[in-house]
Amino acid sequence: MATYVWEGTTAAGENRKGEMNAETEREVMIRLRAQQITPSKVKKKLGAVEISLPGVGGVTLKEKVVFTRQFATMIDAGLPLVQCLDLLGSQEPNKSFQKIIFDVKNSVESGSTFADALRRHPKVFDQLFVNLVAAGEVGGILDTIMNRLAVYMEKNDKLRRKIKSAFTYPVAVLVVAILVLMLLLGKVIPTFEEMFADFGGELPGPTQLVVNLSHFFVDNWYLIIGGLLAFVFISVFTYRTQAGRKAFDKGILKAPLFGDLVRKAAVAKFTRTFGTMISSGVPILDALDIVARAAGNKTVEAAIYHVRDRITEGKSMSEPLMETGVFPPMVVQMIGVGEATGALDTMLSKIADFYEEEVDVAVDALTSLLEPVMMVFIGGTVGGMLIAMYLPIFEIAGNITNSSK
Repeated sequence: MATYVWEGTTAAGENRKGEMNAETEREVMIRLRAQQITPSKVKKKLGAVEISLPGVGGVTLKEKVVFTRQFATMIDAGLPLVQCLDLLGSQEPNKSFQKIIFDVKNSVESGSTFADALRRHPKVFDQLFVNLVAAGEVGGILDTIMNRLAVYMEKNDKLRRKIKSAFTYPVAVLVVAILVLMLLLGKVIPTFEEMFADFGGELPGPTQLVVNLSHFFVDNWYLIIGGLLAFVFISVFTYRTQAGRKAFDKGILKAPLFGDLVRKAAVAKFTRTFGTMISSGVPILDALDIVARAAGNKTVEAAIYHVRDRITEGKSMSEPLMETGVFPPMVVQMIGVGEATGALDTMLSKIADFYEEEVDVAVDALTSLLEPVMMVFIGGTVGGMLIAMYLPIFEIAGNITNSSK
């Protein structure tokens, strides 16, 4: 986080200027617009250093949800803001989170708004959290906002865990299959080969093929493992680049089996986040900007920014949404109906509920499909190798039987 100096004009035409701690210039501009100030100049302060605050890590989602719910209950009961923070900080068992809560409390006592105090800890309280709190402070509905945030975080985490489980299962099975194959090729098959050498004679074709594979692995195991590690390293490095991330995110939306699941999850996250912000009073352009950065997929992020840019030109949401080709036609039509009826937040919530259920169904279907496919793959590969290694034994047994006759 850095310090920025800004200048701007209020709605009444007054010139204002000041300093603000933020991650980026865009964040400063969003916060100024939320305060009804039109920025004319935003610049990083010369000589400014990044702010390093204590205790910005080690806070789990469950701890944040508990804090948010307890805070909402206390505010609803009429307790002052500083007293709420003092009580929550005193009873917080996580020392890192306790430091953060007390730092927020000290900032509020020094004159900062609650939202600005939270903004000092971006690794714990993201832009969505901070902007909803700011909207709650302005609208006098902080308790309602905090409850909405708790519900949102729980639903979003549930969706994230489902997507993670859908990808984890095939990866785990594939890793186990590779380890089993390495064990067979490196240890088991050489033992069989020594036994076959004592028998003499020519090996059957399938057996010789497996033996040759074993020789190749034993002679080049370091190159194979090094190649796999290099592939993983290059893939991770490429993914972390802007171009690589865009290519991957675009490709995953078109991937067989997983593409439809990722698209449904992206729609559910977009509508849930956007609906939460709209219902909390966050301006639609600011909400779209924050939702885009929280999308988690560069293709979806670009689509949301496209929608935002078209809205600034006077367009409705439904038309640019359709232009992106990212969102299903049903979603676009429902959002259009929500705009026309003035119930956009309600419609977004309904879409999110529907697509979260669709993600559940898609994950179950994908798991049901992958289980037999992966089992057949592992069983066929390992079983095929074992059968190939037993073929010479079967032939020897057959020869012994024939000779005895």
